Amino acid sequence: MEGKVVFEGLSSKGNKITVRYPARSDAEQMRDYINTLSKEQTFIRFQGEKVSLGDETKFLNNQLRRIVKKTTVMLLVFCNNKLIGISSIDMKDKTESHEGVFGISIINEFRGEGIGTILMRLVLEEAERNIPQLRIVTLGIFDGNVKAKSMYEKFGFKEYGRLPKGVLHKGKYVDHIYMYKNIRE
Repeated sequence: MEGKVVFEGLSSKGNKITVRYPARSDAEQMRDYINTLSKEQTFIRFQGEKVSLGDETKFLNNQLRRIVKKTTVMLLVFCNNKLIGISSIDMKDKTESHEGVFGISIINEFRGEGIGTILMRLVLEEAERNIPQLRIVTLGIFDGNVKAKSMYEKFGFKEYGRLPKGVLHKGKYVDHIYMYKNIRE
């Protein structure tokens, strides 16, 4: 699976994109990518922290092992060989081993081109195809991330709860909204 291409096509603005599984050689671009999002303080868990190449390499190697073990699906989006988006579904364990946790991000200059929708469709399809124990996908979203919530709802995700002031975003506590989607009964 390492480096396997699952999609080549165009964004709604005509940018040529390639979606593929990660490869060991992606660690440096992945580090730069997450540090760019963290600096922006977008709707992700990183809010200004910097990730080292060593830490990103460890994370990537763990994800590659999990992909082989069929407990994770992770896809990267590239435009002109530049990493512009990442999405994954990571399985929990033990009594929750049927639950996959979804995450997605796109760098600022490529948002609004339909890339998130393409990536979300692909990661859900790959997870359904490659993770046999997957029954339900969950995600968390910061209150105020209206575009993402709308996209999740279009894919059939339903809100099942919220933790008031559950996340600190740009110095302000906002609700953490929880959503789910059944994949298999």
